[in-house]
Amino acid sequence: MNRSRRAAPEASVASTSLAAEWLVLVRPRIATMVVLSAFVGGLLAGGSTGRLGRALEAALWIGFVAASSSVFNQILERDTDGRMERTRRRPLVTGRIRVRDAIFFGTLLAAIGTIGLARHFNLLVALLGLGTILAYALVYTPLKRVSTLNTVVGALPGAMPPLLGYTAVAGGVHGWAWYLFAILFAWQFPHFMSIAWIHRGDYARAGLKMLTALPGSAGVAGRQAVVYGLFLVPLSMLPVLLGDAGAVYGVGALVLGLGYLAAAVAFAVREDERRARTLLLVSIAYLPGVFATILADPVVRIVLAG
Repeated sequence: MNRSRRAAPEASVASTSLAAEWLVLVRPRIATMVVLSAFVGGLLAGGSTGRLGRALEAALWIGFVAASSSVFNQILERDTDGRMERTRRRPLVTGRIRVRDAIFFGTLLAAIGTIGLARHFNLLVALLGLGTILAYALVYTPLKRVSTLNTVVGALPGAMPPLLGYTAVAGGVHGWAWYLFAILFAWQFPHFMSIAWIHRGDYARAGLKMLTALPGSAGVAGRQAVVYGLFLVPLSMLPVLLGDAGAVYGVGALVLGLGYLAAAVAFAVREDERRARTLLLVSIAYLPGVFATILADPVVRIVLAG
């Protein structure tokens, strides 16, 4: 009797632990940001009144697409993940999850996401979603082993979520879809450079072709962060210049962009752990801040007009 009582909690703990391992495969923090970005894109496609339910539904299907990309990425990188301290405990490296099961899981997620987008929205967004999975898994992931261009290539599928959300609801790619794609594309570089600098030793041990892991790479991460931070400020002003956003967004995006750029400049002046982590934290705060100003802008204009 006592033995069976002990066995039940142990089985429950094992089940919870295994569920957590499967959760690692979908990278929940990245998936959450993808869903948020796609949701904002979908809301903007709905016009000033927005279509909350449709935007949320689209974002959830796009979340399946992003989760699939993460699973396939970890399948293809399980050997290099095993050489890096921060990834060596991932379930495909430790063997807690079998590769064939992960392939089935990733395929299932991709099918759910793309079929859901096709059935409930339109074929264009489904094809773009499928293209995003293929670009991330079959182009960006293997390119990390052969060329430093992987960062630029990887930023393309990385910038897709809000464009997908917009396309799902609007049925086409217009205005805010392109603005958000451009903003996310530029935003990724300072963000990634901070991560790549912090983990440069890991990347070097894994043999991945990251700028920060190459001989003589001192200063590269900081310079790259500043260059793209400089691009990000005018890119984020395009909606204002082209008449698609007002002062609330304009002021908010400018302040956030300059703050992000200041963190990048500080990191470039002295590449150290503290400044790299500060840049990373600022990058994480930037996107929700910009999204908040985007959504607040039309509300304020409606209130002032009324």
